[in-house]
Amino acid sequence: MDKALYQQLEQERLLNQVTSQIRQSLDLSVILSTAVERLQQFLQVDRLLIYQFDFEWSVPPGECILELEGETEDRKRNTSPPRLPTSSGFSSVNSNSRKGCVTYEARSSDQILSVLHLSEADSCFFEKPEAQAKFKKSQAFLMIQDVENTYQSSPCFLAFLKQIKVRSKLVFSIIVQNQLWGLLIAHQCFQPRSWTEDENKFLAQITEHLSIAIYQAQLYAQLQQQKETLERRVTERTQALHDALLAAQSANRAKSEFLATMSHELRTPLTCVIGISATLLRLYSNSEELPKIPREKQQEYLKKIHDSGEHLLELINDILELSQVEAGKTVLQISEFSLTKLAQQSLYSFRERAQKQDIILTSDIQIKPDQDKFSADQHRVKQILSNLLSNAIKFTPEGGRVTLRVRVDGNTAILQIQDTGIGIPEEQQPLLFEKFQQLDSSYRRQYGGTGLGLALTKQLVELHGGAIRFTSTEGIGSKFTVHLPALPNLSPNSQQRVKASSFKTSLQTIYTNNPRGRFILIEDDEETATLICEILTAAGYQVVWLVEGLTALGQIELLQPTALIVDMYIAGQDGYEIIHHLKNTKATQQIKILAITTETESTSPESVLITQADDFITKPIQPNQLLNKIISWEARE
Repeated sequence: MDKALYQQLEQERLLNQVTSQIRQSLDLSVILSTAVERLQQFLQVDRLLIYQFDFEWSVPPGECILELEGETEDRKRNTSPPRLPTSSGFSSVNSNSRKGCVTYEARSSDQILSVLHLSEADSCFFEKPEAQAKFKKSQAFLMIQDVENTYQSSPCFLAFLKQIKVRSKLVFSIIVQNQLWGLLIAHQCFQPRSWTEDENKFLAQITEHLSIAIYQAQLYAQLQQQKETLERRVTERTQALHDALLAAQSANRAKSEFLATMSHELRTPLTCVIGISATLLRLYSNSEELPKIPREKQQEYLKKIHDSGEHLLELINDILELSQVEAGKTVLQISEFSLTKLAQQSLYSFRERAQKQDIILTSDIQIKPDQDKFSADQHRVKQILSNLLSNAIKFTPEGGRVTLRVRVDGNTAILQIQDTGIGIPEEQQPLLFEKFQQLDSSYRRQYGGTGLGLALTKQLVELHGGAIRFTSTEGIGSKFTVHLPALPNLSPNSQQRVKASSFKTSLQTIYTNNPRGRFILIEDDEETATLICEILTAAGYQVVWLVEGLTALGQIELLQPTALIVDMYIAGQDGYEIIHHLKNTKATQQIKILAITTETESTSPESVLITQADDFITKPIQPNQLLNKIISWEARE
């Protein structure tokens, strides 16, 4: 058999091996590393490598990217390249300017310098712009018999080739989906080599099959990534559903426990009232003469009925209060009052109870005379203090101490209640302000109560735009601190009110740090005002509702809202006059004004211009229409 025929058979055999491996394996690293090794042996070149463009490193520079299966120890040593000296013409793998690097390599012996992981710098690689364009063409190749003759006019690149011991080379482009993926390069290191036409055709066929293998591997990788993404999403959603189910079960269980506790708490005073009143009825109905009941006994009976009624009323009030706040129907009656006086009154109302339990009740009020006047809902602030003092006394044993501290920092009132009570276990502290959550049942049995007090307190604090925090150590005591910002006293001489449209948006309705915008609404019709407040607060805006307009002009100037929404015909007032005043006052003339009119009124642009309003909206209010007008304002700004 002549040499040419043998060579052709060997080429076909090697080509079949490569194509067979491509069909059998989707592991691109195995396919490419095996192909590089077999080609190096078949072509009997000193070094054969694959240079990959836009390669992303997944291992630290200097470490091997792959380990060939079935390698000998000698070949494994060949894949760990020696450190190359740097020059202006090329760089190590750490260069930020690289466009790719050598990712696969096979060498004929240890004497051949390894260039695995090497990256060529921009200053030397592809010095001629047309070179890269040439390689992007299908089956493009570069055949260099002697680099010293070919690259005499490119001294930088020639120096680089000499540095890595290249005398002759054959380069084929690897094109994947019309993109230059990399280069298949054969090096002869010590002498020139004349590359044959058969070798060119054979390598062209090999690169075509390698392109197919790479594309196939890319598709498989994308499929695997999509599969992993879908599996992750399924897992996440399954976990989310599981968490939601657990949360629902927990909420249902907590609600059941709460209802059981409430039924017990309600039945206890009712049983007392019914039992004592039934006893009195029997005594007075079974005898013609009035029974002789000692005066002390009568007072005892009446006191028990009264106390049970008070306790029952307190429970019902807590339930109703909580439902009102959550439904967004709680109205803050803002007024100016003395913080010192309020604190002293709160302490006084609990002094008798504290004395009965042998608890020392003290105060530490550090308020300067000019800071004593505070603007908020006095009733709600007192309710906050009462709930916290009641809890502190309830959970403080005999001989303990409860201290109320009050001070003012700028425009913020700081209320602090500290006790030397039983404290709260660390694992139960996250449940403290939760609705339908109770601490350990042993506390409930010993101290009673529904657990609504602190949940309601937290909501009332946040309704004012404030915050409540606590620290507690089991067996030592607890300390609750409330920060309440002063609210604007919008109505010293009228019944103007600030309304929270819903508890979920209460911090947007009263002052917040990051509202989308602040609106003042002047409207005397409660249904219309409630609807507008609900719409705007749900959209993330802050709303202050004023019932009267003319008396609030100063407050509008002070608050500087984003916009004013005003009913043109408030009872006993004139919206035209309000708008005219605001538009002709320097401090308020930039405020956008939306006029509320009725369908019977003229709403032409000329009429709006006469009123000096920026826009109008008609009753009945349409939510989308209202929001669209506001959004259009924001877009123009």
